[in-house]
Amino acid sequence: MAQIETRTDPMIINMGPHHPSMHGCFRLIVTLDGEDIVDCEPVIGYLHRGMEKIAESRTNTMYVPYVSRWDYYGGMFNEAVTVNAPEQLADIEVPKRASYIRTIMLELTRLTNHLLWFGPSFVSDLGGHAPFFYALREREIILDLFEAATGYRLINNNYFRIGGVAADLPYGWVDKCLDFCDYFIPKIDEYEKLVTDNPIFLRRVEGIGTITRDDAINWGLSGPMLRASGVKWDLRKVDHYECYDDFDWEIAWATEGDCLARYRVRMKEMRESTKIVRQACESLPGGAYENLEAKRLLEGRKSQWNDFDYNYIAKKLSPTFKIPAGEHYVRVEAGRGELGIYLIGNDNVFPWRWKIRPADFNNLQILPFLLKGVKVADLVAILASIDVVMGSVDR
Repeated sequence: MAQIETRTDPMIINMGPHHPSMHGCFRLIVTLDGEDIVDCEPVIGYLHRGMEKIAESRTNTMYVPYVSRWDYYGGMFNEAVTVNAPEQLADIEVPKRASYIRTIMLELTRLTNHLLWFGPSFVSDLGGHAPFFYALREREIILDLFEAATGYRLINNNYFRIGGVAADLPYGWVDKCLDFCDYFIPKIDEYEKLVTDNPIFLRRVEGIGTITRDDAINWGLSGPMLRASGVKWDLRKVDHYECYDDFDWEIAWATEGDCLARYRVRMKEMRESTKIVRQACESLPGGAYENLEAKRLLEGRKSQWNDFDYNYIAKKLSPTFKIPAGEHYVRVEAGRGELGIYLIGNDNVFPWRWKIRPADFNNLQILPFLLKGVKVADLVAILASIDVVMGSVDR
């Protein structure tokens, strides 16, 4: 990588790991020439908790409650990829109703992710504090829907299961969700009117942190980071997982590749996610919400797992799923991009290897490349446009 000539003696400053613009425990060692950034060294690992190693000593059912803590802004995505990996390795069929419910939950999670990015993370870092409260107002409604369906609001929803979901949607939930769709689209219009054409906002983001199409591909970017640079790549269209092919929606993308383009892509994605949620709720099929055979509970009340003898309950294994021998990579389109799991099974209830591929870890690698030669004042805007959660990066 080319070195930048300095006009003065370089000054090294430390940002983080507790700086409010670092979006978690993240540290940047920045070398400055006046107000120009000469070099930047990201320091990560402050939130490493050994999530991959924990997975190797847990059954899938035991591990699902852990995974919401990778990316605590998008817990449902973590749950989806956690159950999809053994499902695809063992060719387990998911009932149509369960797939629709999963799709609804995933798109609502995408909305909460983008709302937290829009208000508290991006616009607030640039000095616009009003959208902070507007975004949280709408997000609370989605969390109410999560609470009604799963019992939890933010993390540890523990809702996805191999072969389906943990419970069916409660009575009246679909109507409440449709009411939210009617309410939310005008709110996005308000956000756009407040922020998008604001001249101060445009001066902070237009032409800043530009990523070309080739650079986006070569650095392995995904999600809004990739699509904002002119690459129409969305795993919901590419991999055809769950039931996204049943709905009418478009890939949100742009060609400019700057911070403004990444903002526009995420705003468009919120509109498209709302369209998907509406269509899924209106066409939600009947039937089972889980594949009982996958849980070895097909016998119903005759199953040995319903024979609760409290004298021996501690000696009985809980019903679980044995992962077949083999290896498989599965991925989903999370709010920040491609979230993948590389799974190696050895015909045991525990995986032999569980490798997590978080989107923001890969997206973060381009940061030193983007920051070289820019003003230090633009650092916050560029980092915020990448949208990182350190729990996901460090795992």
